[in-house]
Amino acid sequence: MKIIEACHLTKKFGELTAVEDLSLTVEQGEVLGFLGPNGAGKTTTIRMLSGIISPTSGYAWIGDYRTDGEIEHLHESIGLLTETPGFYEKLSARRNLEFFAGFYPNIEIKARVEKYLKTMGLWERRQSRVGTFSKGMKQRLALARALLHEPKVLFLDEPTAGLDPEAAREVRELVKKLSSEGRTIFLSTHNLTEAEQLCHRIAVIRTKLLAVDSGQNLRHRFFRREAVIRLDNPGGTVVEAVKKLAFVEDLREEADRLVLVLSEPDKNRPELVNAIVGAGGRILEVSEREHPLEEIYLKLMREEK
Repeated sequence: MKIIEACHLTKKFGELTAVEDLSLTVEQGEVLGFLGPNGAGKTTTIRMLSGIISPTSGYAWIGDYRTDGEIEHLHESIGLLTETPGFYEKLSARRNLEFFAGFYPNIEIKARVEKYLKTMGLWERRQSRVGTFSKGMKQRLALARALLHEPKVLFLDEPTAGLDPEAAREVRELVKKLSSEGRTIFLSTHNLTEAEQLCHRIAVIRTKLLAVDSGQNLRHRFFRREAVIRLDNPGGTVVEAVKKLAFVEDLREEADRLVLVLSEPDKNRPELVNAIVGAGGRILEVSEREHPLEEIYLKLMREEK
């Protein structure tokens, strides 16, 4: 079931077009990675989808609510983690969350604050002033704030930006936990490894939407699958035998490996192995080369330029 639907969203600031004709959907319980370089329109898109700014044209729905209409109801159904969350630095973590929880009707404030301070591993520091927190702790507190009203949809804008590796890992683990609970998460990031680890599908934007699909499908779309055969005795006899196979579309040698593009990889692989063994080749390993998401991303950026 669609929980987020954007239809031809466009946002202009004077002569500058920040987002152009963006259409996409996000299913309930899905984590969608939203990738693009700085200035690509990621934050502007989140602001439109969360009802902070109105689109110049087009529209979007979050569940049953238009993002440019029923703003109060919309904000009760979503959680938002901005790239630079703000807190009252002289107040404790607990007092901060109690204050923000007061904006939402019909929740038990003290119980809900305790629940999410414990969920985020901050209960022992509940009385500490937020000004004494590290950036990683503030990010966890910001996630707690975004979850106080237990929204169906979470918008996370660069949740690990500027964090040290340990703090970034903690935040990623929390995102995985929230995903396992069935939350729909719209994750804006330029961290490609993070996107691969966390997201069911990946959307790439540079003002316009360039591609959206699972990481595996994007690989197959932009790169041919490559079989990699590691040999104990690579040599001309084996290579010549492989070249004669009609289904081998491309072949190159890399040290003790043959890297091949096959017309039907899953079907052709057993015949390929038989041909190598028949030519006297001793196979140590058969694998398939995985192109990193970075290669796909850079290819999209070059094509867009």
